[in-house]
Amino acid sequence: MRLFHLSDLHLGKRLHEYSLLEDQRDILEKILQAVRQERPDAVLLSGDLYDKTMPSAESVQLLNLFLEALAAEHCPVLAIYGNHDSPERTAYGGGLFRKARIYVSPVFDGIVRYVTFSDSFGAVDFYLLPFLKPASVRSFFPEAEIESYTDAVRTVLEATRRTADPTHRKVLLAHQFVTGAARSDSEETVVGGLDNVDAAVFEGFDYVALGHIHKPQNIGSERIRYSGSPLKYSFSEAAQEKSISLVTLGEKQADGMAALKVEELAFTPLHELRCLRGSYEELTARSFYEDLPKEDYYRVTLTDESDVPAAMQRLRTIYHNLMELAYDNRRTKNSAELELRRAADARTPEELFTDFFRSRNGREMNALERELLTEALLRQEVEA
Repeated sequence: MRLFHLSDLHLGKRLHEYSLLEDQRDILEKILQAVRQERPDAVLLSGDLYDKTMPSAESVQLLNLFLEALAAEHCPVLAIYGNHDSPERTAYGGGLFRKARIYVSPVFDGIVRYVTFSDSFGAVDFYLLPFLKPASVRSFFPEAEIESYTDAVRTVLEATRRTADPTHRKVLLAHQFVTGAARSDSEETVVGGLDNVDAAVFEGFDYVALGHIHKPQNIGSERIRYSGSPLKYSFSEAAQEKSISLVTLGEKQADGMAALKVEELAFTPLHELRCLRGSYEELTARSFYEDLPKEDYYRVTLTDESDVPAAMQRLRTIYHNLMELAYDNRRTKNSAELELRRAADARTPEELFTDFFRSRNGREMNALERELLTEALLRQEVEA
């Protein structure tokens, strides 16, 4: 079975007040062309279909056209809502959509819905797990101890496994931050990494189609994967190559897991994101800019010690879609160091140590380590 895995469309997204709707329309058409060429058995949309919980009319229309085009190609769609989506709005019309083989996760009610498809190797169950918070899970599992995002997802999936058919292959769509994933500036974060979910909770699934993180990447193995966003949504992503994932799911192997192959299908965006750095004189020299695409989206960092009068307007005569202008010189470095000192002074000892631990160990503290830290800080307060 061949699947297209994509996520984080963020339809309606604006970057520095520039609408990206035309870029999104272009990339969706390129994905449709790939569907016509590759003929996948299904398209998986792992959340954040929209950029806002109340999307614009244009965004809704664009998603509608995309789904209609997929239905016209007789390509089933499985979709879940992410943290940027409104569960009620995303799930609206789900019953009607099913008739067109468009399966959307309903508002979470304690049960993970699934859809079963079959190929020459047997049945594949697709589980639609929308974005979850601990608070949204506790009310359906009052006896369970749910203190973290990991607890919430683990509790829900353990209940799901109890009714799963062990002879079927299993694919999970989920939209969470899994520990170890590399983030970008365009993603929403929770202070201290409290939204982390341990990858171990996904054990037993042949493939976990993740959304939420915009950089394409595997977590531990290719069985747990972020497809990444199909477009770049911040200049921190400028160096990334965006793609969607083509997943081929084979028959069950001796270890009970399905054979798996994952490939990246890359697309050329309508506008590239580019970061330029140098003095005003360097960046306005014809020899520097003459081969650069003038209509791409730019972030410029000037290294001049003095501010250049009307720099933004003057640079836009060359770089037409200049979105952001910054300076990097002695003045800005001194200002940045002062802000860092002020920020450090304002943080609690627990916050400072948590950041230090993360930087040294590449992970968050577990429950026992947090308990030991709390005890140590309490002893310090008593001794003081």
